[in-house]
Amino acid sequence: MFGNVTWRKAPPSKPRTATPARRRFGIVLSVVMAAIMVFAYSNMEHEALLNILCYLDPSHDLARPEDDAIVRGLAFTTPTLLGATLQMALLLFVSLLLPLGSRELAQPDWDLEWLATLPLRRGPLLCARVLERTVANPTGVLALGIPCIALAWFDGYRWLAPLLGSAAALCLLAIAAQLRTLADTGLRIALAPSQLRNVQAICAMGSIPAMYMGMAFGMAHPNSFVFSAARAVPEWALWTPPGLAVRALAPASGASGTGVYWVLLLAQTLLILLAGMALLRWQLRNGVVATSSRESSRHRTSATVEQDAPLAKLMPRSPLIRRELRLLSRDRNFMLQSLFMPVLIIGTQMFFNGSLSGIGKLGADPGLLAVTAFGLGTYMLMLSAFQTLNNEGHALWMLYTFPVALERVLKQKAMLWAGFAALYPLAVFGFGLATSAHWDAALVSRIVLVLAAIPVFAAIAVALGVFACDPLAQDIRTRVRPSYVYLYMMLSAMYGYAIYGEAWHARLALIVLVAGLAQALWQKARDELPYLLDPAAAPPARVSTADGLMAAMAFFVGQAFLAWLAVTDWKLALGQALLIAFAGAGIVVYALVRFIYWRSKTADVPRLVQANLGACLGWGTGLGVVATAFGLAYLWALNHSPLAAELQDAAASGLRVGVLWMVPLAVVAAPLCEEFIFRGLIFGGLRRSLRPAAAMALSAALFAVVHPPLSMLPVFVLGLGTALAYARTGALLAPMLVHAIYNAALVAVQSH
Repeated sequence: MFGNVTWRKAPPSKPRTATPARRRFGIVLSVVMAAIMVFAYSNMEHEALLNILCYLDPSHDLARPEDDAIVRGLAFTTPTLLGATLQMALLLFVSLLLPLGSRELAQPDWDLEWLATLPLRRGPLLCARVLERTVANPTGVLALGIPCIALAWFDGYRWLAPLLGSAAALCLLAIAAQLRTLADTGLRIALAPSQLRNVQAICAMGSIPAMYMGMAFGMAHPNSFVFSAARAVPEWALWTPPGLAVRALAPASGASGTGVYWVLLLAQTLLILLAGMALLRWQLRNGVVATSSRESSRHRTSATVEQDAPLAKLMPRSPLIRRELRLLSRDRNFMLQSLFMPVLIIGTQMFFNGSLSGIGKLGADPGLLAVTAFGLGTYMLMLSAFQTLNNEGHALWMLYTFPVALERVLKQKAMLWAGFAALYPLAVFGFGLATSAHWDAALVSRIVLVLAAIPVFAAIAVALGVFACDPLAQDIRTRVRPSYVYLYMMLSAMYGYAIYGEAWHARLALIVLVAGLAQALWQKARDELPYLLDPAAAPPARVSTADGLMAAMAFFVGQAFLAWLAVTDWKLALGQALLIAFAGAGIVVYALVRFIYWRSKTADVPRLVQANLGACLGWGTGLGVVATAFGLAYLWALNHSPLAAELQDAAASGLRVGVLWMVPLAVVAAPLCEEFIFRGLIFGGLRRSLRPAAAMALSAALFAVVHPPLSMLPVFVLGLGTALAYARTGALLAPMLVHAIYNAALVAVQSH
């Protein structure tokens, strides 16, 4: 019994719970961006089919792409089928070259080497590899799937179109996967990794002309290069796999049926797959590992070092910048894609759209000149600065060993790429001025806007690259989350619209919002940096600028919705509707923010009152009087200026709301809601990253641009006063008092 008690087994311990992974919300952004891309590409393909039917058949001369109903009644003829075949062949070429141009080809590790060790026969293994590349080709699915479905829908199949279009696209994707596997296997066996990087760059850049030529069918005019090439396509192309896919989905006028084309398409696909498998077996007849993945290196002689000595004196003093420049000079593939790809993309698009002939007149339109310059610079940043952390690969941990903070490392990299990117706008502006542009205020203002935006978007690209990078991913294809690339492109498009527009207040609003968003993204990225290599840990919750921007967006959207609901459904008066909308949206946003902060145990949550109530009342009253004095002086100056009529119209529209409703709206609801968002959240987040003066100025600018253009200047001064009051007291009561005094005085003056 003693032995049983002594040597009794301990009860089994409870298994350790696995550390949960960090929750990420990129799936929502990915779905939204994917939906936008599918919609845009579908619309472009619809326009391409209209253009093909109208421009390629001489008997359709009277039809115009704008007459959608008339064009839909036209039947496909041999010339139009040849045009659709050319587009399908180009997209098939893109589906082959873009995967070959990915970084997977340039990696020294080849997945087929370890796949060959599985207990499988080589035939099923190669078939599974081709099948996987057929389905797991998102570029090909988008490039071929949508045109095939659109072609079937356009020809009258309607709800059968997704099924038939997917079947035709699957045949073409299988052919592309087989050709890709043949090329990948042959290149891996024949070439060293250093040479594979060059091939990868050639494939990536070669896919650009094919992609834009295929897209140009939806944008080009009848006499452009694209439609001239379509008219020269021989008729035997209709019997190739792309031609058979087109004829199976859209038979020519008078054709008896599509069954024979489906049979021929399936037969050709099967024949190509069988021939490709036989060729693959022949390529692998000597085994999978043909060459070593270790690259050769040459010893640098003393003479070479002496020759580089004068160049070393011209290098920047920063060791990090010198390191980046040396790595860039060695990685010719990345240098080629980041520095020359933007020029190739825009030049190719202009060539196929037929607008290259008018490039000499680019300077005649300052807006177009500025947008072109900005587009080149930001696109270069997307290919370079966005990849800052991704290029480090599995060596990212070494950056944590540097004797400087990782945030400073990223700042220097952002400055380096901003310097490179600024060369493109300068070259475009120089070309425009040399050809047809002339100096004027509009052009100078746009040049300043473009050059000032380059460092801002460099910071945005680096910050989004932090969120997009997954350094723990083993597969290089999943190391970058593409949804953040789409977000960067959307922000660039918004800023480009601001540059091209003529309304100064809309331009100013977008510029300030982009600057605030850049600061918010950089702050979030800085908080994320210490936890990049930890799969479970996350930064502690703190008030951030991004929280304030999201709360402001929710507040204004909710306010607009409630106002519309109160006026249309509840039939309330305008003043009552505005008060209910303002107060309702503010209460909802405040409750949601406080609940989220309570759940996440957020630090530095803004408070209404601190211990020193006298300081709040003193700072609030004093700065309120100062802001009110400036606002009244500005109002007097406007009344004695050419803008007096516009000011009176604005005052009249405000009086239509009614003084009974305007007083609680402006004196109570506005200070309570807006000060919590703009001072408590936005300014509270900005001062974590910026100096106090800069944080006050940026928060005041964000506060000003959401107001009417005439009131931006006094509202900016009001924003400075409220930010100073909050900074001095640490309580929201002081800025709310400043805001209430200012609004009460202006309402009293304008109502008399």
